[in-house]
Amino acid sequence: MHTATVLAILILGTGVGTLGSGAAHAAADPAELEALERMAAAHQHDHPAATPAATTEPARPVTAEEVGFGQVEGQPVRGYLAQPQERPGKAQGGTAVAPAPLPAIIVIHEWWGLNDQIKGVTRRLAGEGYTALAVDLYGGKVADNPDAAKQLVGGVMAHRDVATATLRAAAAFLKHQGAPRIGVIGWCFGGGWSLQTALDVPDQIDAAVVYYGQPEKDRARLARLRAPLLGLFGADDQSIPPAAARELEATLKQLGKQAEVHVYEGAGHAFANPSGTNYRRAAAEDAWQRTVAFFKRHLQGA
Repeated sequence: MHTATVLAILILGTGVGTLGSGAAHAAADPAELEALERMAAAHQHDHPAATPAATTEPARPVTAEEVGFGQVEGQPVRGYLAQPQERPGKAQGGTAVAPAPLPAIIVIHEWWGLNDQIKGVTRRLAGEGYTALAVDLYGGKVADNPDAAKQLVGGVMAHRDVATATLRAAAAFLKHQGAPRIGVIGWCFGGGWSLQTALDVPDQIDAAVVYYGQPEKDRARLARLRAPLLGLFGADDQSIPPAAARELEATLKQLGKQAEVHVYEGAGHAFANPSGTNYRRAAAEDAWQRTVAFFKRHLQGA
């Protein structure tokens, strides 16, 4: 068993139920159900069919493996961990050299689940010099059509405390691996959870990137944010109108938070997903460069 996995299992043990169970949507908040319907409409004619852009190699060689990173209410939680193959050494007592701890990034999948595309992005992030942990909020399930994805999202909405506990476990796992700073990133469904993670564990998150995720409107919750935030949205997104993204940015700045939002003309929801039919190359590549620069600035101190 992975050494860090054992550590996380020893120190964690809170949460609820089974992830992504597809339980009745009645337990979810009405506003969330409305957001889910808009998300489903945005993906109505979409499907996760890979394009060549989905197989972009990391900037440097990486290693990757499936790992367990803790337990939530007695249930194991799993993810996909990637790190640079070669890591700078840190002298110990002037003789032996141990790998220096890397800053880390929690990766949150979009509504399709932790599929090959998300694993590929996780490896790309690792190639930029991070320990990247992609969490699985669906308990091992992956959707290949909009109806299945909607059911899985509904299951998470009905058990939000499970997802929150899972993301807390991910942050604790990375912190106990020695990560000096931790970022979080997510797309679509995961974009909303990226923001929520930065609000739920503000003392652990040092930078947050939100790709077309549901904005938070509650000023009291937004006041909890400590991390700088980068938001990336599409002007043609019917599920999250540009006005909502701008409102998020304005509210955060009114609260004295560090936030920047970019809205791409000619791009809709899921414009950065190269394994979907909504992919827009120019917007996606610019958003990626902004993401890399943002994390480098706030997690690597460059």
